[in-house]
Amino acid sequence: MVTGDNVETAKAIAFECGILNAKDVASETTIIEGKVFREMSETAREEVADKITVMGRSSPNDKLLLVQALKRKGHVVAVTGDGTNDAPALHEADIGLSMGISGTEVAKESSDIIILDDDFTSVVKVVRWGRSVYANIQKFIQFQLTVNVAALVINVVAAVSSGAVPLNAVELLWVNLIMDTLGALALATEPPTDNLMKRHPVGRREPLVTNIMWRNLFIQALYQIAVLLVFNFDGKRIFQLHNESREHADKIKNTFVFNAFVFCQIFNEFNARKPEEKNVFGGVTSNRLFMGIVGITTVLQILIIEFLGKFFGTVRLGWKLWLLSVAIGAVSWPLAYVGKSIPVPARPFQDYLKHCCAWRRPRRRDEEQGGKS
Repeated sequence: MVTGDNVETAKAIAFECGILNAKDVASETTIIEGKVFREMSETAREEVADKITVMGRSSPNDKLLLVQALKRKGHVVAVTGDGTNDAPALHEADIGLSMGISGTEVAKESSDIIILDDDFTSVVKVVRWGRSVYANIQKFIQFQLTVNVAALVINVVAAVSSGAVPLNAVELLWVNLIMDTLGALALATEPPTDNLMKRHPVGRREPLVTNIMWRNLFIQALYQIAVLLVFNFDGKRIFQLHNESREHADKIKNTFVFNAFVFCQIFNEFNARKPEEKNVFGGVTSNRLFMGIVGITTVLQILIIEFLGKFFGTVRLGWKLWLLSVAIGAVSWPLAYVGKSIPVPARPFQDYLKHCCAWRRPRRRDEEQGGKS
């Protein structure tokens, strides 16, 4: 809290607001006067900037100096204000919030967000929904990457080894519809939860795809690739299709791989809802849109296999193969539960790739220079 009131008044208000507690008063750097902060060197201001809880007797310039010191230290800074004197700090901050009713026009023009009702609880709603949108984007990206990696590897490996692909173009278009359109609607419309407010803020340079997402992605993709490639290469023997013609046996095998692949994505959609939590079913029934999309996807998949084989190049499957397809997809739930027990490093996965690239470039330059000499 940065205010022009004297320190004692600011301290009393901070106690009532919950900004200060008894332990904070004992710390010298927690409560400070604007004059003291102003007279510090630039280095000293950076050292104490993120330790200050209350600044009293401050001028508008002190507020600006505090924002600049916090930004230089790498923090993402938000500032609230309603007066003309607050305009420099509102403009300098990463996010400036001004009051819509009591705020001056200069303050509104310098800010990024205007609180129309002058209620600070609206800021909580903004943060809550902002975090929800960010989390939903991450859920969709994890789901989309899993589908892409699994489909790509399965088709490439099958094409290279046998010259035929289990997933044809029309089937991939249906998978793409599940992934992009229906998947986006199901995952991007998840309502905000209270757990979002317990998370630490996302840093300015933190990657969108986190290590937790990479872990979940690799576990699910590797499972789908391993199981479906086994059925692709050895499906005729497993299903005992020796008495069928080669063409019909291939169609049954490819239809099963396609059906199992789609059910893997349907079940994995539940896992994508909770990338960090083991209980992926929490609050799922309250999201009617999610449940409706999962239901529609399942019904359409049944119609495709049973009645639209002419357009998709598939054949009807027996009840045993249907149960096996669903069972293969359902295994992704316990697999995700166990997989989330695997710890992940704090350092982003992308940093390791950057380090490898940075190590190779100087080495190549040295080799080139050595070759020229």
